[in-house]
Amino acid sequence: MEKSLADVSVFYFVRRGGELSKRRATLEAIRDRGTAVMASRRVVDHTEVDGNGFLIGSAGEDPHSPDEIWSRIRSFESRANSRAAEALGIGDPESGRKALLLLESFALRKEARALRDRKATAG
Repeated sequence: MEKSLADVSVFYFVRRGGELSKRRATLEAIRDRGTAVMASRRVVDHTEVDGNGFLIGSAGEDPHSPDEIWSRIRSFESRANSRAAEALGIGDPESGRKALLLLESFALRKEARALRDRKATAG
């Protein structure tokens, strides 16, 4: 899936003293604080990052924790909403960009539903 301008990559990072961060941040925010853990990359909507470049309401490092799953669901939905809003602003109904944005929005909502369903069946 193509990365939209509204998407931001955030990472956990190892602080200069060797401690793992509790919140993900953008590479720009991490630059003066430590070293990014590239395997922890998560793509989020730009509205989910505060003015300092940190993910708002980061849940923790366990990708299977209920808080982290809900955080991922909200992120998929935020990204879907951003794409749908951008598509609505394109007046030309024949625009390829508009069609792509709507397709991405649908795919992101589908991912959110799949996570929600997986969480419901897991308990």
